Amino acid sequence: MRERLVQTAAAVILVAAAGCACAMTAGNTSRGCKVIGGEKLPADSGGSDVLCQAIAAAVDEQAPGVGYQIEITVLPMSRLSAKITTAEGGTLPEQGFAQMDKPLSKSAFQRFARAIAAELTKAGGKNS
Repeated sequence: MRERLVQTAAAVILVAAAGCACAMTAGNTSRGCKVIGGEKLPADSGGSDVLCQAIAAAVDEQAPGVGYQIEITVLPMSRLSAKITTAEGGTLPEQGFAQMDKPLSKSAFQRFARAIAAELTKAGGKNS
């Protein structure tokens, strides 16, 4: 009898855990960030990782739960270009960023990230 009670309790726990996992993945919040030419970023900026972290933070703030795939290209003369795809497969307008008066920095990454997050907010994570 006691063995059957333990088995039943274990089954209930597994079912509950599976239900929680489904609830957490119900929205498509898959995210990816790739930086092409990241070695061209100034060392003081923090590089590709800091740029992708800035985007994730801005999206978390402005469009929580929205998934995306983003490919950023580092261009000459302190310029960035971003191709954005929503989690549903929609493509957003390409985003460009330039900082002409000084090299790219963490604060520049944050401004670029906010612009990207604003586009994702407008799209609502849906196809455009």
